[in-house]
Amino acid sequence: MAVTESVAEGAYGGARAVHEGILRRQSARESAARTYARALPIVPVRARGMTIEGADGRRYLDCLSGAGTLALGHNHPVVLEAIRRVLDSGAPLSVLDLATPVKDAFITELFRTLPPGFAERARVQFCGPAGTDAVEAAFKLVRAATGRTGMLAFAGAYHGMTAGALAASGGAADVRVARLPYPQDYRCPFGVGGPRGAELAARWCESLLDDPKSGVPLPAGMILEPVQGEGGVIPAPDDWLRRIRQITADRSIPLIADEIQTGVGRTGAFWAVEHSGVTPDVMVLSKAIGGSLPLAVLVYRDDLDVWQPGAHAGTFRGNQLAMAAGTATLAHVRENGLAERAAALGSRMLSQLREFQAEFPCVGEVRGRGLMMGVELVDPESEGTGPDEKPSADDHCVAMNGLEPTRTPHPADPELAAAVQRECLHRGLIVELGGRHAGVVRLLPPLTISDEQATAVLDRLTDAVAAAAARRQQDHGRRHRHHDGPAERTG
Repeated sequence: MAVTESVAEGAYGGARAVHEGILRRQSARESAARTYARALPIVPVRARGMTIEGADGRRYLDCLSGAGTLALGHNHPVVLEAIRRVLDSGAPLSVLDLATPVKDAFITELFRTLPPGFAERARVQFCGPAGTDAVEAAFKLVRAATGRTGMLAFAGAYHGMTAGALAASGGAADVRVARLPYPQDYRCPFGVGGPRGAELAARWCESLLDDPKSGVPLPAGMILEPVQGEGGVIPAPDDWLRRIRQITADRSIPLIADEIQTGVGRTGAFWAVEHSGVTPDVMVLSKAIGGSLPLAVLVYRDDLDVWQPGAHAGTFRGNQLAMAAGTATLAHVRENGLAERAAALGSRMLSQLREFQAEFPCVGEVRGRGLMMGVELVDPESEGTGPDEKPSADDHCVAMNGLEPTRTPHPADPELAAAVQRECLHRGLIVELGGRHAGVVRLLPPLTISDEQATAVLDRLTDAVAAAAARRQQDHGRRHRHHDGPAERTG
């Protein structure tokens, strides 16, 4: 072996040892609640744009983007420069809620991006650095403003991990939350999908609010995601969202838009509610607004501003570096048309994903908006009403009520989704999983993704699905052979 090859091999072996040692210590010392680290056993040491380099020297295309936090990717030059300016200026880094030039610039840029007509009457509350704290602040705000206590939220929602946010996300907590069906085509709760399914979801909401015997008193507010992220990348139909806005406005129910993951150009508009032309009463913002650093704010109509001083506080709500990074990010997205770029590139990527969907029976649906995409994986071997099969009894009931029955989709396949995620990682692609049953492979690339990188992402994902599906088919075959046993001899 040549000397240079021996040195290279030794360097790789040393890097690998460092990589494995860090992972081993993490497993031994960190809590059992860790999530991403279990599915993504990498040790990032350098990153730029969409590329991450691990301690073992491997490179990855990052389609996780800090769960949507990195609108401009890792270490974007405009973000680094904004942070350096604050550090070099000698300005304080944490100032509670005191006024500073850095904060003033952030608010000015943020208000410049808000939906039409909203900024003129807006107030902003800086919260603790996580989005879930802003959700809690939103609940406090609308309760104080309306004098009511309950909340409305939607099945499949994810709003955070604190008590109120968990209740709105479907977890157990002591906050009273009534849950409503969120419209979707593939797994429509009413079995019809499309505009008719969305109409039924809106009617359900009206009935719940107007029926004095529904058991749901008029709530303090309603919270929704314009695109459900953790719920499986499910975009809200624009007509339905406009209908919900009318329903809440007619009943003086503040509408809270959770734009924590959908905001700052992610869906192809600066804020996802803009696709429908809806202006909410409250917007909950975090993730990308901090330019990769922790920042969360609440923006709301000024007539809701009934709080007493100290009604919602937080020690780290004055993070100056995050505000500077956030200002640079918001301005860069706005000035360079990155939301429009996300709309165009996302549309092309979704079209290509739908083409490859036809090749794989295990791909149940491809959906998304802008650069927020999901591929739902299913088990085609399990029961479900396929397109060439007879409708179920439920479908007959739907038909009797004047509705068009649709096929019942195959069950979600979380094991296959996890296998695809592993195959992606093996090919140098980082993806996230989501959905009700963790059966959706999610893509959240930075808005700065190039056409070449987009092609690489789709190629690697296609290869990963093909490999995982082939292995699943082999496993099915082995199980069937084992179940049937050896063929009996005759004669």
